[in-house]
This record gives sequence, structure tokens and C-alpha cells, in this order.
Amino acid sequence: MHAGNLVGFPTDTVYGLGAAAYDDMAVGRLYETKGRGTEKAIPILLGDASDLSRVAQDPPEMALALATRFWPGALTLVVVRQPGLPESLSQDATIGVRVPDHPFARQLLRAAGPLAATSANRTGEASPLTAEDVLRGLGGRFELLLDGGTVPGGRPSTVIDCTGKTPRLLRPGPISYDEIKATLGLG
Repeated sequence: MHAGNLVGFPTDTVYGLGAAAYDDMAVGRLYETKGRGTEKAIPILLGDASDLSRVAQDPPEMALALATRFWPGALTLVVVRQPGLPESLSQDATIGVRVPDHPFARQLLRAAGPLAATSANRTGEASPLTAEDVLRGLGGRFELLLDGGTVPGGRPSTVIDCTGKTPRLLRPGPISYDEIKATLGLG
């Protein structure tokens, strides 16, 4: 991807809008295109669990164990971010990271590298389930749209904060907190 460019693409939930994670100008365009306040962090999507250290500083064993068990899938892990990531991604030193369970998205992420990504719609509008929805909602405010057909929609991912000594549930989702605790031997 060229500097500053945005791409729309299908994921395992909704269509996403992504920018190269280390491109500050492109991350700024994500906020602008969505009409999203900068106080709300933008997560990063990866092609494989082995890419976690590219965006997380010293990923804790807890995060590595959860990534091994649940990625690709509906689990976002909050970790301490690499210092080189744009400040605009998050108001603090953490970042949410996920590997989507969608072959098309993972192929893009493997080729392009980590993408700062959010749903491909204006803030407050319905999440897009087709490429046509993205075009209707965002018009020409991005450089590339990859049409992967209709995506399933559904619940957003479970979000677990892995920055403390124990996992902390930030948002319930398809993966239960009991499953998280059992994976870590805390159940």
C-alpha cells in the first residue's frame, strides 16, 4: 500500500477500512474518513498470530497463549504497543490486536502487513456487510475496495486486556470469559 492510502476489505464480521499500522498520515485519514473522535482507539489486524510482536512490545505469556488458542477468531487482545506505532492509534500505551478468521482478509494482511482497521462506515451508521454498502456509506474516500461478497455480520469480538497480571474482560463477545480463564488455567 502507498503512504496515506486506505483499503476497504471483508472480514469475518463486517467490511473493514484499513491503513498501514505504522503510517501516521493514513491512520489520521481513518479517523477523518469515519468521522471518529481521536479519543477512541483504532485496533490493529494481523495476518497471523506470529505477527503479534510486530505491534506488541514484549507480548506477555497470557497474550501468546490466548492468541495460540483463539486466533484466527473473534478475540481482540489489548497489549502494550510497540513505541514506533503512531500516537494517534491510542490515547495510551496499549493497542487492541486481532487476527480475523477470514481467508481473504488474512491474505491481504499477510501481503500488506499489520493494518490499523475499523469498520468501513461513518461513525454511528450501520456496519457494512457488502462492498456496495461501503461504497454507499463512504463514497470515494478511500483508494481501494476489495469485494469479497457478503460477510456474516454478527457480534463484535471479545476484548481481553492482557496488560495486567490476570486477564480482564473489557467487552463480552463470542468467546466467553470462562473459555479465556480455562485456556490460562485460571478456571
